[in-house]
Amino acid sequence: MPAFALFVAVVVVCFEQLVESRFGAVGVIGMLMLSIGVKARNVTCSCVGAVMLALLLTR
Repeated sequence: MPAFALFVAVVVVCFEQLVESRFGAVGVIGMLMLSIGVKARNVTCSCVGAVMLALLLTR
């Protein structure tokens, strides 16, 4: 179980670095809003984060 948790943590950190390097600060804020919304089960927060990331992808 600790190996799986470590693997998941590494994947999350790598994904965040990829988003930051490709989309900048707005991408980090969108990813943060999305992850906070999912963890807090707040639909509005997660939707705002998802829309921000979607707009960055279409840019």
